[in-house]
Amino acid sequence: MVRTRFAPSPTGRLHIGGARTALFNWLFARHNGGRFVLRIEDTDPERSKGEYVDDILQGLCWLGLDWDEGPIFQRERLEIYRSYAMRLLSEGKAYKCFCREEELEEKRKKALKEGRKPAYDRTCRDRQDNPNLPFAIRFKTPLFGEVSFYDIIRGRITFRCEELDDLIILRSDGTPTYNFTVVIDDMLMDITHVIRGDDHINNTPRQLLIYEALGKEPPKFAHVPLIHGEQGGRMSKRQGATSLLEYKEEGFLPEAMLNYLARLGWGFGDQEVFSKEELIEKFDLSDVSRSPSIFNMEKLLWLNSHYIKARNDEALAMALLPFLERKGYTIKEMGKVCSIARAFKGRARTLKEMAEMASFFFEKEVKFDGAAKERFLNSETRPILEEFLTAFSSIRELSEEALRALFEALARRFGKRLVDVVQPVRVALSGRDVTPGIFEVIQVLGRETTEQRVRKAIEEIG
Repeated sequence: MVRTRFAPSPTGRLHIGGARTALFNWLFARHNGGRFVLRIEDTDPERSKGEYVDDILQGLCWLGLDWDEGPIFQRERLEIYRSYAMRLLSEGKAYKCFCREEELEEKRKKALKEGRKPAYDRTCRDRQDNPNLPFAIRFKTPLFGEVSFYDIIRGRITFRCEELDDLIILRSDGTPTYNFTVVIDDMLMDITHVIRGDDHINNTPRQLLIYEALGKEPPKFAHVPLIHGEQGGRMSKRQGATSLLEYKEEGFLPEAMLNYLARLGWGFGDQEVFSKEELIEKFDLSDVSRSPSIFNMEKLLWLNSHYIKARNDEALAMALLPFLERKGYTIKEMGKVCSIARAFKGRARTLKEMAEMASFFFEKEVKFDGAAKERFLNSETRPILEEFLTAFSSIRELSEEALRALFEALARRFGKRLVDVVQPVRVALSGRDVTPGIFEVIQVLGRETTEQRVRKAIEEIG
């Protein structure tokens, strides 16, 4: 059975790149009828935080990436790692290193000064004495030969053993290191495919040697190219490299983000829009690009607007509600929010943008745009507003038919185009010269608020 895993370190919020790694692992497992394991690599007590664990879990849940096993916490498995380190030590495949931190730093500086790689010089590798001093445990890397593996995305990759040092697998304080714990966990959890960023390629030969020392078959590896910003190079926060949940807070829908992340480095012909079911059906690692993918905010916004339009009004209203409440508006009836969602779903690219567009529905006082007020609220349009107010009070219901008839009658009365009588009313009601259809605006505001705002606009004209 195919078994994949997502193994983030809780030392920060879940980044967009980490979210894509989780998605690729999840899709591969689901496509192959396998299992997806969530493991939290929290062996660094100083940098690992509970709040970051919560952020990771919330981010995966928001995207809809359910896990079959876990979350499994490495901090609860320390004795397992220590036992395997002691096993390698007893079998002569690892050794005690008594070098103090200051000594190692001096060796590193000296190597750099002499133009050499700052690798450990193996001082303790063949040491025969066993002083009663604190020690770390280092893995005995072969001094010669090659480590080669087939990467599903990149093909054959080979490293010379001479390029590798004797890495520490257990620190002097008893805590294990990343390259060791990841092997033990993937081995014990029967992980069949390791799908991760290509910044881990250099870790792979070290991990393969540990598998070999333990007599275990390694999983298959697939290293995904990193995500670059639009200006090139690794993403920075300025280029959109925010945490996953920040996109939620900015008003992106999870289905849009899921679709967009899948298309960052993977494709299926020219298709751009995928449902979750289609992604599971079509995803394959052979279609993942070898080149870095470019994060494009405009494309993400386009996808988000597509999914906003696709949502039914009730579901969109529920998603919009927190953004309205965040602006301080008290929502007394969801019917009004549904009407707003329906009115703006063809215009807004994010829920945050939609809440901003809809703000005039909730403000007690209309905030007039200066240019719109000057152009449409003046002595020439005052008669139109006054006539509108009189006619409006006499119609029985705020149906589209009744409102259309009212405005058409106003246009005939004043000998103007329909738009010339609509715009003064639009600005009176919203403070803006661009809104959804005037009929929708009036229906959402209701009779009483519409009349109050038109009267206020007439007073503003003076």
